[in-house]
Amino acid sequence: DQVMGQRLTEGARSDVRAPDGTRLAVYEWGKPTGPEVVLVHGFAQCHLCFEPQVRALAERCRVVAFDFRGHGASEQPADPAAYQGDRVWADDLAVVMAAKRLERPVLVGWSMGGRVIRQYLINYGDSAIRGINFVASQVIEEPRFRGPDAPKALPDFLTLAEEIDAAIAFLDGCFGRKPSEAVFRRALGYNMRVPAAVRRAIAGWSTPADLTIDALRRVTVPVLITHGRQDTVVLPAAAEMTADTIAHARLSWFDDCGHSPFVEDAPRF
Repeated sequence: DQVMGQRLTEGARSDVRAPDGTRLAVYEWGKPTGPEVVLVHGFAQCHLCFEPQVRALAERCRVVAFDFRGHGASEQPADPAAYQGDRVWADDLAVVMAAKRLERPVLVGWSMGGRVIRQYLINYGDSAIRGINFVASQVIEEPRFRGPDAPKALPDFLTLAEEIDAAIAFLDGCFGRKPSEAVFRRALGYNMRVPAAVRRAIAGWSTPADLTIDALRRVTVPVLITHGRQDTVVLPAAAEMTADTIAHARLSWFDDCGHSPFVEDAPRF
């Protein structure tokens, strides 16, 4: 907890524009000539959720992260369509990789981040990447994989108190092993930067399971699937189905962790 409570040295920031003009905040740390890793965060989070990974990797790797549209320091388009469609998120990831001139990075996608990588695979394939780590992600969208702590549908109007309570409830469900109060408070802060309108818009985005399965079966790069057995946001069965679909994938269980194994057991991760 003491290590997790330390502040991350802010990476070099260089904003980029998505194809639709949305401004994305992009960050970089580490060794310019080292192995490349792109950290792709989850729903209602931002690049700061990966603080322990940046600290661990920066001495030997080139680490890149970005805030999703609507999240963190990135722009928040008002049109719900800016968060939906069959390539919005894939194009955002692709433009970040191109702007940073990355050469076949490893992509690490937590929760919704895995869904973003899935959309990237559907639209771009895997020729420009070196490997994938799906972390606690419902890569194949099946309703039975949603746990009791998955994000709830939000009504059209919420009071500020209701919006805060919903963010606390969701974030609390993200941890099987609770972090320190300092870490939780900071995570709540960047969760609250994502307004209810953006959350509702993202809830309207989905991808047919058969389209995802077809793309996953074409993956040739190494794939690691990391999942906590105590996950109550995305149930462990989601990881099993992804592993069954990608024949060469390796499944790594974190027996005592929930939805955030990279925080709950950062040294092992």
